[in-house]
Amino acid sequence: MSRSSVSRLVPKVPQGGSSRRQQYSASTKNALVDVAEELFTTHGYASTSLDAIVAGADVTKGALYHHFSGKQALFEAVFERVESTASKAIQQSLQDQPDPWEKARAGLRAFLAVVQEPGYRRIVIQEGPAVLGYERYREQEERSTFSNVLDIVRAVLTAGAWNLDEDMLQTFARIFFGAMSSAGESVSSAPDPNAAAARVETAIGFILAGFQALAASGVELPGVEIPQQ
Repeated sequence: MSRSSVSRLVPKVPQGGSSRRQQYSASTKNALVDVAEELFTTHGYASTSLDAIVAGADVTKGALYHHFSGKQALFEAVFERVESTASKAIQQSLQDQPDPWEKARAGLRAFLAVVQEPGYRRIVIQEGPAVLGYERYREQEERSTFSNVLDIVRAVLTAGAWNLDEDMLQTFARIFFGAMSSAGESVSSAPDPNAAAARVETAIGFILAGFQALAASGVELPGVEIPQQ
């Protein structure tokens, strides 16, 4: 994205009216996030300077510091937007899927497509943990994508005659969430992401087929035994 093309995203300062000033402020902020997302994706966090970002957005550093406390805060805004966009894409794939098993497979395919996108791969998977720190990274990731995993797990595990309480559903969801996060990392870092994604889809599809067979045959899940204190 060239400086001239990005700068067109930022209107000239409007004359009068708080709503116009707010619109200008929002446009400036969006332009900064747009430029930062492109530069972080292309060059990485460490190799991207604030000077390059404000130059690309055609704004001053003062304008940047009006919206963000620094480069890490700007990265977090980019991270949140990339994660939110990915989550919405996965949610869209789950809509109009009345069959729980097809819903799970559709969500899996959408997730595997997302983790191969350059922006998601660089910003979320490669840069996110180091820049945000592990705790903050997990917090952001769970806020945007865990609900999708829980939605899928709930649909699959209520397809059979299994009467699972909410704690058990949450436990299954967290196990699958961890597995999907690990699978996403392996796909994004693979020499051949398409081949890696196909292997993950086959492996998880096999697991889903096992659950589907258990549900169809009426097999009950083992009860939970709580150790006595």
